[in-house]
Amino acid sequence: MATLGALVLLRPLWLLALPALAALAFLALRRARGLGAWEQAVDPALMRAMARFGRVVPGRGRRLLVPAAIAALVALALSGPARRIADPETFRNLDGIVLAIDLSRSIVEGGGLADAAAAGQLVLQRAAGRPVAMIVYAGEAYVASAFTSDAAALSPLLAVLDGEVVPNPGSRTDRALALAARMFAEANVLKGDVVLVTDGDNLSPDAFQAARDLAGRGIHVDAYLVRPSAVNGDLPPADAASLQRLTEAGDGSFGEASDPFALADAVGRRSASELARGDTAALFFADFGRYLLVLALFPALLLFRKAN
Repeated sequence: MATLGALVLLRPLWLLALPALAALAFLALRRARGLGAWEQAVDPALMRAMARFGRVVPGRGRRLLVPAAIAALVALALSGPARRIADPETFRNLDGIVLAIDLSRSIVEGGGLADAAAAGQLVLQRAAGRPVAMIVYAGEAYVASAFTSDAAALSPLLAVLDGEVVPNPGSRTDRALALAARMFAEANVLKGDVVLVTDGDNLSPDAFQAARDLAGRGIHVDAYLVRPSAVNGDLPPADAASLQRLTEAGDGSFGEASDPFALADAVGRRSASELARGDTAALFFADFGRYLLVLALFPALLLFRKAN
């Protein structure tokens, strides 16, 4: 797949046929304008004499231009010029996002909740019509919202998050990932992203295994690292290295909650990309190749002209 401005070429390798067609057309035209095998079969002196009497008329090769134009249009059509469909809600079961917000004590009392909420808001804004669900977790994980195609409706939930929302102390990212996997399965959403917003504290082997399982199903595990802004001696520090290893296990992307744009853009660009490269590409793109094939019919009509 290749991008040309607002257009996407679904099968760009077909463009390689254009220079090959041009070369073949040039050689065929050059041969047609000559006398072909007659130049070897007829004595040169006789050929010159016949030419003087006007008995030799070289070909013009115009008829070769029509099939060459048809073949070029067909090659352009097969390259798949297309435009991404702007309304992906029709295909909401193909690609979704689960936003999982860590509300453990280290996030709330460490002063990172504002950054966490801001990162979550940006993910909602860049959802590009994909269905979004939300999980809040600490020592246990809970569904804050099931999948909805109205991502903006989840913004008020982010605005009211605090340390009282999840009563269970601790930080169990593994349970959040397990709940996200269950939500994808129950909603029949085939692919997508789980976006964790956490400080990376207490990442257990179960969390890494859950991330690998999700990646095996085509669901990426991304993560925003929330760094504390307040100093509190009994709070664990943010564990960036472990959180980054978790995203690697989950075939996802890693970013900082204090600078959330890069990760949000990465999740947005990934929207349905794996599915679009497969058999469901026709569901995500308006392919204009069929119209080029219709255009190719008009020069094809010239092939049925009666020769003079």
